[in-house]
Amino acid sequence: MTDVTPFLWFDDDAESAIRFYTDLLPDSEVVSIQRYADDVPGLGGKVMHARFRLGDREFFAMDAGPQFPFTEAVSLYVACRDQGEVDRYWTALTSDGGVEQPCGWLKDRWGLSWQIVPDRLVELMRDPDPERAHRTVQAMFTMTKIDIAALEAAAAGG
Repeated sequence: MTDVTPFLWFDDDAESAIRFYTDLLPDSEVVSIQRYADDVPGLGGKVMHARFRLGDREFFAMDAGPQFPFTEAVSLYVACRDQGEVDRYWTALTSDGGVEQPCGWLKDRWGLSWQIVPDRLVELMRDPDPERAHRTVQAMFTMTKIDIAALEAAAAGG
């Protein structure tokens, strides 16, 4: 089978980003970092190629300048077991210049989009009762960070 690996293009701070991500997410690690030679204009000493794992997913990254910034067209999805995980990831990823966005989405300080989604949201959205599922979705539309208790109350009709 052919491997398909996400490759992230950073302006000039890939190493800080991947070290932050690998410290934040369990079972993650920096596998390798190669740097541009010091005499490469504007990039000397920066990350030419980095390989890292977030959970069981491998990524590559590089510093290559501001020509191609991240957009919401691609995001990293984090499935959370409970509100504590949602809160922890949300707080960490919006810190130091991250931006909250609607419906459990955010941009971190490097501009990379993330979805911080509790498993319970997905369960409620798949409820066999279409009215419960609809109320869940309507409640989600009013949120930035997802609040599981509020979703459950909405699903129940409260």
